[in-house]
Amino acid sequence: MPFNDLIEPSWMEDFSNIKKKVVSSNSATFEICYLTKDNKPLPVEVNSHLFMLKEEMVILSIVRDLSEGYRNLELEAKVEQEEKLLKEALEYDQLKTEFFSNLSHELRTPLNVILGTLQLFELNFKDLYLNIETTKSTKQLNILKQNCYRLLRLTNNLIDITRIDAGFYQVNPQSCNIVSIVEQITGSVAEYVANKSVDLIFDTDVEEKIISCDPDQIERIILNLLSNAIKFTKPLDTITVSIEDKQSHISISVHDTGVGIPQNKLDIIFERFRQVDKSFTRKHEGSGIGLSLVQSLIKLHGGSIQVESEYGKGCKFTVILPAILDEEADELVYLSYRTINENIERISIEFSDIYDIQ
Repeated sequence: MPFNDLIEPSWMEDFSNIKKKVVSSNSATFEICYLTKDNKPLPVEVNSHLFMLKEEMVILSIVRDLSEGYRNLELEAKVEQEEKLLKEALEYDQLKTEFFSNLSHELRTPLNVILGTLQLFELNFKDLYLNIETTKSTKQLNILKQNCYRLLRLTNNLIDITRIDAGFYQVNPQSCNIVSIVEQITGSVAEYVANKSVDLIFDTDVEEKIISCDPDQIERIILNLLSNAIKFTKPLDTITVSIEDKQSHISISVHDTGVGIPQNKLDIIFERFRQVDKSFTRKHEGSGIGLSLVQSLIKLHGGSIQVESEYGKGCKFTVILPAILDEEADELVYLSYRTINENIERISIEFSDIYDIQ
């Protein structure tokens, strides 16, 4: 085929100038674009020399394919661009984390003032409060207090999530009887559940199992799971909290016979800020942080959480905690519920998304 047919058309003028340069200076090295047999452009480097062959001036050209080098350059540029985008994303994520942390602290300050005022009102006007117990004012005060608890729960969750993301959140493991802890937590909400006409059952196949865990965080995990179970169950439904000793680990399950979760939504329930479905959950309040935080707290204990559900028939969350002992612990720690008021307040905070003020 004619040599000119190898040259990509847009390079023809340049190629003519290059040939003149080779003739005038006897040699030249240049880059040009050839055409492949399927008419695709191919970047090449050409090293040309002019010499005499059988009394005729000829040009010998050695051609080197540059396409691989160009691909490498494009790849390097792409990697550099992606690294830049990743750095910007990380910086943005850091700014977002700091923003959430600062916002949460800013929200908690005035919220504590409001809650403190409500508690002071109840303390100083106890007699008046009791006298108006059946009035509309009492209901409004309860709604106000519950919403304060809800905001407090949200801000606490946001603060803890940002601390976990930043790697600054720590659990304080101690040697505890996990069976006793879960039993006490379940018992503490029994009256609350009974008032909703829901049966609460506690079952265990072992009376004592000593493991290393943070009792406050275990309380938070179980209360959160119980809160979800109560939120999505109806009167005459059943919630069962069960413990199984698997020797190397302990299995804690919260099983309800409520509305359940659709199979195609099970993969997203632990994703942060995600709700199962707006039409499904619109009657129930929630931020989409709770289960994500629960999963993070369990992972900090070296454990995992699983979910099983059949839509319309209930849901079962199972917490798996390793049966590890704290070698440095001097004594066994038992979870004692501080005072009755403190216990009620903790439950009120965790259950604040359940709206049913009487």
